[in-house]
Amino acid sequence: MSARKRFILTIDGGGIRGLIPLRILESLESRLAARGKSAPLHRYFDLVAATSTGGIIAAGLTAPKPDDLSGAPAATIAELRRFYEVEAREVFKPRGILEKLLANPWGLFDEKYDERPLERVLKERLGWTSLASALTHIVLTAYDISAREAVFMTNGRTRRGETDDDYYFWQAVRATTAAPTYFEPARVENLTTNEEQVMVDGGVFMNNPVIAAYIEARKLGWAAEDIVILSLGTGRKIERSYSFREASGWGALGWLSPKNDLPLLSILTHGQATTADYQANWLFSEMEAAEYMRLDGVVPKEAGGMDNARPGNIIELNGVADRVIRDNTLLLDEIADRLQERED
Repeated sequence: MSARKRFILTIDGGGIRGLIPLRILESLESRLAARGKSAPLHRYFDLVAATSTGGIIAAGLTAPKPDDLSGAPAATIAELRRFYEVEAREVFKPRGILEKLLANPWGLFDEKYDERPLERVLKERLGWTSLASALTHIVLTAYDISAREAVFMTNGRTRRGETDDDYYFWQAVRATTAAPTYFEPARVENLTTNEEQVMVDGGVFMNNPVIAAYIEARKLGWAAEDIVILSLGTGRKIERSYSFREASGWGALGWLSPKNDLPLLSILTHGQATTADYQANWLFSEMEAAEYMRLDGVVPKEAGGMDNARPGNIIELNGVADRVIRDNTLLLDEIADRLQERED
């Protein structure tokens, strides 16, 4: 008799483009429903790993609904879709014209957005639940700028019985989404040490968390050959190219300027995401160990921004998601067939 497979879901960072992997999960949920399976998605995955906007989805699906003892998740797929299509406009609400011109031209002297609207939504949805109460195993990435180290916020117990530090869900999501230049760093309370940590978006070092997910699975004692990973991207943006003549004239402001589409941040996140996918494809194939499935799409340049929550762009992103779903119909059907056997 073969060992029980361990299914892992990973979700990349990408701001408003998180709508794309959410729509893929919506399609997977509808396929499961068509097979008579109506359990929440966390019941089908042994571990969910996410970075940045993926952390919003992961927390919504795996955090317990506050003040609810039924075991229901904090948010449904429909509620998460409303967040991206409607509520995100408030999160990515531009500052006033006068403030931008006088106090913060081109975003050079302050973060682009006020973090309070995002924090308000996170507190409303997640309450004061902590990662220790998650409905399945979870990994959220962030970077601690005070300790200068990568942080993998998890709720797992290793094969040696060790546990990781615990955090409030809403603060963990605030940390993994604290994209530099967009939002202020997050002040996070470590519930295990009772110390404060200062974190920024995990996308600065791991926009695609697939390797972190695999390492966490192995720490939990899961056999490599039993691991099945479904990795969801937020769209491969048609990146702006830079000529030597253009880039050679940049100083620090040029590399960080929103006027130039934040080239340093864009290059770091794009390079890391593509590298992680390359590593996962090669390693898992070479080792003949974990099974790896990657779903992603191509986002037009005009729709590639992390913070464009305008209705027209939401239509564009839904179109990208529709194409990914259509082009991967057989794979999604296969995944649904395999997941349906897991509902208790």
